[in-house]
Amino acid sequence: MAIKHNQKLISTHLRKDWQRRVRTHFDQPGGKVRRRDARRAKAAAVAPVLPTFSDPSSDALPSSTTAVSGPAVASPLRSSRVKKGDSKTDLSKVETVTSISAALPIAVADKTIKEIKRSDLPAAIEGGAYRKLRLARSDARLAGVREKRIRDKAEAEAAKK
Repeated sequence: MAIKHNQKLISTHLRKDWQRRVRTHFDQPGGKVRRRDARRAKAAAVAPVLPTFSDPSSDALPSSTTAVSGPAVASPLRSSRVKKGDSKTDLSKVETVTSISAALPIAVADKTIKEIKRSDLPAAIEGGAYRKLRLARSDARLAGVREKRIRDKAEAEAAKK
């Protein structure tokens, strides 16, 4: 017997190919480890480690702020649970930096407003800065193709003679 008028479809139950619609998260523990390792690698690559230095005799920081005077020392959060990457050295013998301002001094910028004349402003770029940048990028990308075209043209001229 057919359904009359505008009624809902009955008993479809959406049983078709349910395996495609099921999501499993069996990779969750491995993903947690990968994210933790990535965070550690990024922290080591991005900035110097301020709290400790391996050479207690040196008072000054190294000239480059991206490389500290020795390897970074990470203290374990809980002394009973030591994880991979935690230090095995005695942290009481390591000199610590007490403040960030002592470790990374910040030069005070001049905050006064200075006026300049309109004639001292740089000249405007013809066609706009965006167009200038796009043309420079295009020239850099097509440099090899244009050189090859000129070389082939010269070889063709030499072959004619």
